[in-house]
Amino acid sequence: MWLDPVRQALDARRDGVDVFFRDDDAGWDDARLFQLLDVFADYETPIDLAVIPMALTASLATQLVRRRHGRGDLLGLHQHGCRHVNHETAGRKCEFGPTRARGDQWRDLVEGQARLEEMLGQVDPIFTPPWNRCTEVTADCLENLGFATLSQDRTAPRLGSGFLGRLPVAVDWCKWREADDREWVTLGEHIADALRAGEGPVGIMLHHAVMDEGDHRRLASLLSLLARTGRVQRHRMLTLARNRTPELHP
Repeated sequence: MWLDPVRQALDARRDGVDVFFRDDDAGWDDARLFQLLDVFADYETPIDLAVIPMALTASLATQLVRRRHGRGDLLGLHQHGCRHVNHETAGRKCEFGPTRARGDQWRDLVEGQARLEEMLGQVDPIFTPPWNRCTEVTADCLENLGFATLSQDRTAPRLGSGFLGRLPVAVDWCKWREADDREWVTLGEHIADALRAGEGPVGIMLHHAVMDEGDHRRLASLLSLLARTGRVQRHRMLTLARNRTPELHP
């Protein structure tokens, strides 16, 4: 089964491991987002949503505030870029990339920050850049705007002066999952590798807008396994960020 490598990795650990789930692109495909949130609620597992400010509607904001009010310990909300648009004419896609001036990046960050606060109230001081990419200019702006943590892929270089905490994701669910059994085993192996690495919390990145019922079934199996084992502590990103960044206050 695709979860066998995960079971073996957990059995081999002598200590516990912290795990978090980050779902990107909240603001797109609300129906699939709510389906994903229901899966996590069934297993009382925390999930963090990276919310696209300019894609957030009043209806979605109301639903998210209601869910957070009911079980705030299970739902984290933070900023995911501004509009989730690509500004690079060459190379890899990036909203906060090397060709964008500091003033333009600052304006987008402030605009996005204000919109989330207006529609959701206080959100976590965490920033996830679209496509997991940004620059030193972005990091400097984030520090000056009061963000405490930057979440990217674990292969991304460390950015910022040192104050900005780092909480990377290690596994891209949608990159490694496919419809056939062999590819699902590949996903299991990547999760197992991250659990064995011992390099801090294991972050698993999801994209609800491209996930279907097959994803949800297998995700439910993983969440069930993690809930049963005594070696896994499941957290919101804010809890882990506080533990790793002493300067962060509520």
